[in-house]
Amino acid sequence: MPDDETLPASALRRITGLEPFPQPAIIPVQTPIVLMHGFGVGASFRRGGHLHEEALHLRSRGVRAVAPNVSPYNTVRARTAQWDERLQHVLDETKTDRLVLIAHSMGGLDARYLITQMGWHEVVDALVTISAPHRGSAIASLVLDQPELVRNWVSDVADWVGTHILEDGSANIRQALTELTPEYMEKTFNEEVPDHPDVEYWSYGCQAGTGTDVPIAPIFRYLNQYLFEREGVNDGIVSVRSARWGTYQGTVDADHGRQVGISSGLASHFDSNAFYASIAEKLAEEGW
Repeated sequence: MPDDETLPASALRRITGLEPFPQPAIIPVQTPIVLMHGFGVGASFRRGGHLHEEALHLRSRGVRAVAPNVSPYNTVRARTAQWDERLQHVLDETKTDRLVLIAHSMGGLDARYLITQMGWHEVVDALVTISAPHRGSAIASLVLDQPELVRNWVSDVADWVGTHILEDGSANIRQALTELTPEYMEKTFNEEVPDHPDVEYWSYGCQAGTGTDVPIAPIFRYLNQYLFEREGVNDGIVSVRSARWGTYQGTVDADHGRQVGISSGLASHFDSNAFYASIAEKLAEEGW
């Protein structure tokens, strides 16, 4: 073994790369976090689910994070029946009686319904929504306005996938889309599902494409332009205006896919793992 005269200590450290604390800093969140996914299956295949990788990253930072899966093409009421079971499982597994929810897209509507209509305000301390269509999305109306032949084909495929992708899967994409339209959200859902005073509500909007200098995945370009003409700046699925709810935390530069870790190969500095970790850090600062 060479001594320090032939291999100085500083050179040895450079070669080994050892640091006193090489792991990423622990995020001291006291409450378990449940990541709730949105509509569709685009980010699910071969990934364990929309937010599975983000949950594992949070675990590497010391956060008790869980990202369950529910039926991707069903209504809020149908999905929340499954979420109800999933959340109870998390409580049993973590041996706690408190939770924080971070919900992406339609998952934010599911979370609001759980809190207000299903008694989860007794357990949930805070809800953070990311690009959730609190005021609906014109994209849902666009799909429903397609010719009957197209609607039937989309419904048949989505309902088959939604029913079979999970052991307890179910699907009703037409009704789900109907309930995601601006008309339904504004006139029905938001009146029936007011915020609960015992829960803290935060939200993030997201932007890309038209009206911004943020690149957007090709799959979203037409939808992005269509939605921009009706609701303004958006991420290809949900407008920033629709995503604002509770205490607004800011607008994130990422299209709807990047928010759950799907990269189109376009230049972008957005990192979904880092983003969810930053939310956990804010929650820790607030004492959760």
